[in-house]
Amino acid sequence: MKGFADDIEKLTEENTLFRKVLYTGQNIQLVLMALQPGEEIGEEIHDDRDQFFRFETGQGEVWIDGAANPVKADSGVIVPAGASHNVVNTGTEPLRLYTVYGPPEHLDGTIHTTKAEADAAHEHFDGRTTE
Repeated sequence: MKGFADDIEKLTEENTLFRKVLYTGQNIQLVLMALQPGEEIGEEIHDDRDQFFRFETGQGEVWIDGAANPVKADSGVIVPAGASHNVVNTGTEPLRLYTVYGPPEHLDGTIHTTKAEADAAHEHFDGRTTE
């Protein structure tokens, strides 16, 4: 097994895609995201998975069960399973982040260039991992 080892800060700061799955394990998944000014992930609830967000550039808010939490570069947020949440870019530059799901949420290798593309996909983890 090779796992994942790379400069996550650099990869995140250089990412221009709305969503890019970097690694999928049986119990965890690593995903890059870039939200454009005014863009949001969209309110969602994951009943069976916790989620960690780490922000590298920009500024925004992470809403958890109706409470806004301001975020900027170097902020980290954990959303527990069952919590309603959303990430919103409130700044004037892209909000770049990586997120870790446990267990995985998306199909391994997923790339969505835009939010519209992601919204149309309706894909979910199918049990296949990176390795």
